[in-house]
Amino acid sequence: MAARGKKLINDPNDVVTQFIEGLAETYPGLQYLDGFPEIKVVLRSDVAVGTYDKVAVICGGGSGHEPAHGGFVGQGMLTAAVSGDVFTSPPVNSILAAIRAVTGPKGCLLVVTNYTGDRLNFGLAAEEAKSEGYKVEMVIVGDDCALPPTRGIAGRRGLAGTILVNKVAGAAADAGLPLEEVAEQARHASKFVGTVGVALSVCTLPGQETSDRLGLEQIELGLGIHGEPGAAVTELQPVDVVVSRVLKQILSSETRYVPITSGDRVILLTNGLGATPTMELMIATRKAVRELQLEYGIATDRVYTGSFMTSLDMQGFSISIMKSDATILQCLDSSTKAPCWPAGTNGDRQKPAKISVPAPPSCAMKSDKMLQQSRELTKEGCILEACIEAGAKEIIRIKDSLNEWDSKVGDGDCGTTMYRGAIAILDDMKKWYDILCKAAYASLKGIKTVEAKHWANALQASIVAISKYGGAREGYRTMLDALIPASEILRERLEAGDDPLDAFIVSSEAAMTGAESTRHMQAQAGRSSYIAADKLASAPDPGAMAVAAWYRAVALSLKSMSCHSKS
Repeated sequence: MAARGKKLINDPNDVVTQFIEGLAETYPGLQYLDGFPEIKVVLRSDVAVGTYDKVAVICGGGSGHEPAHGGFVGQGMLTAAVSGDVFTSPPVNSILAAIRAVTGPKGCLLVVTNYTGDRLNFGLAAEEAKSEGYKVEMVIVGDDCALPPTRGIAGRRGLAGTILVNKVAGAAADAGLPLEEVAEQARHASKFVGTVGVALSVCTLPGQETSDRLGLEQIELGLGIHGEPGAAVTELQPVDVVVSRVLKQILSSETRYVPITSGDRVILLTNGLGATPTMELMIATRKAVRELQLEYGIATDRVYTGSFMTSLDMQGFSISIMKSDATILQCLDSSTKAPCWPAGTNGDRQKPAKISVPAPPSCAMKSDKMLQQSRELTKEGCILEACIEAGAKEIIRIKDSLNEWDSKVGDGDCGTTMYRGAIAILDDMKKWYDILCKAAYASLKGIKTVEAKHWANALQASIVAISKYGGAREGYRTMLDALIPASEILRERLEAGDDPLDAFIVSSEAAMTGAESTRHMQAQAGRSSYIAADKLASAPDPGAMAVAAWYRAVALSLKSMSCHSKS
């Protein structure tokens, strides 16, 4: 029986916010936005809102990879870092808050690790920021060399090589280059870097049980940084043998992930995954430098060893190799005050202070009177409230099932993530906050009398937005396999003149059927695309099941209300 992992924490739900508070207390050049802890943004304390005269560089993602990304905020590197919950992409509103807080007239660059949630949320935030008048570019980093190149649309995962790209982008921005050139240098660096990781243990999420997937004498090669299974499991071997295998994978002439050959010069980054002693990391670096020179004819221009992008308490390391050139070296050597970059400098000590979240430009002129208008709900509002509440409660009910499915095809936290969202929605309803998808809202905006066909159009708009930024389509083993058939049936029934409620009920059945059908699909997007087909067959896609459960709960809630109104 697996045991609950031992952690030096308080509440598992507060680990990210308390980490950020400790980070700001430790490093005087870092602060966090007001609106904390809902908005988890670390930023430079010397950058005033809206007045920064250089390109802002923003990175972020799920927490659990510390010191990435907050530890790399500082002059010469990141301007701000956005954190989600552990292994969970940061929400759109947090990313948007970071953009508004640090972006001046020269615009900002978003450096995004290649995971579906990060791509979606950063992409949506970028589109919203552009509509508000900000100049925004986005660079996606996928440096994983562990998996075959033909695995659907998901592509290579973003790993520790992202830290080197952040340094290049930050230096280019600090030099005063325009946004287009900063983005180009970041893209240039991302094409030249490859990474492979090795684990001796699986990480344990705060408050969850320790996995026993790896035996005492086993190691995992080509793992992700969220606890998902790696490319291969093998017996424990001396580190020199392991390093040789890692370098062979990165420099493979078959995959050609990185354009590095004999005679080239490279940057080497040996990265600890959270629970690896410095001694072991240095031993791995020693072997890597010698192996590159003696076996491949490749010299190292720079060597960085330490913990840069971790995976909570995972034992193991990753090796990143980046092809060197004059521009990249100049950027890596340029000065920075980012506290966790190995060449960082210290600043003067000062008390941490909160910096207010700037309001969107469109909201700047709203008066207090407008914000104090009546909160009373219309009849339609009451129906919508009941539907949202039913959906949230259904997600809460199936949390453990979602976690169980996700442990087989992903990192085991889908239920916990959905549960947190559902709890937040129920809390927000008490405060009468607006709850509506951006894409759906755009579809409904300006319509005086919202009818069933408008809701169908809004659902379709949401699907288009998810597909645009995530790259997935029907059959890719994602939530879209529940949403697309539901949307199609709903539109067909409405166009045929069916009663809207009957059409919604039938479409909810299509959503559940679509979700169940994912058991027989090979994943082509998201983290499941890295899992072997035989393991995927044991469970449906958790995201699709969560969407289908929510959709069905809303339909049943509407049916129940309809029956009560007739009786």
